[in-house]
Amino acid sequence: MSATERQIEAMLAPTIRALGCEIWGVEFRPRGGSALLRVFIDGAEGGDVTLDDCERVSGQVSALLDVEDPIATKYRLEISSPGLDRVLFRREHYERSVGEQVDVRLAFPFEGRRRFVGVLAGVEGEDVVVRIGEEEFLLPLSQIRRTRIVPDFASEAPDSGAADVAHDHPAVASAGR
Repeated sequence: MSATERQIEAMLAPTIRALGCEIWGVEFRPRGGSALLRVFIDGAEGGDVTLDDCERVSGQVSALLDVEDPIATKYRLEISSPGLDRVLFRREHYERSVGEQVDVRLAFPFEGRRRFVGVLAGVEGEDVVVRIGEEEFLLPLSQIRRTRIVPDFASEAPDSGAADVAHDHPAVASAGR
């Protein structure tokens, strides 16, 4: 997670918590003269997130971002549930997802590859254990670029439970920029 993402997450977490949700993670993606800010929310204590939750959080987060102005360029704000194919952002996400099928992308090759798709077998120290067939790989958390759950649609209900809301924000001029 980048410094900008950590700063935004720390700023938004109390507001999102006060609205009865938990912040799952933040993605900030600059693109030319604009950016995309994605905020993933989960229900309190792992409950479901509804479209109404996303809309309520979006309004409050949008207002807070307008006041605090942490992003110098125009950006698009998306508030979303993590969905079935959720990205794992923190160690506790990995610990809660042991036994799930995962797709892990590394920043640098490990044993000749950057992508590992297998079962999340555990977390040991600063490593994530991924089992592929009979082989286990210890992947350093510090080298993981992105891990996503691979949903088993054969055993899931037809409704993914995913909800999201998006808003465009113009760049706001402020002193010093």
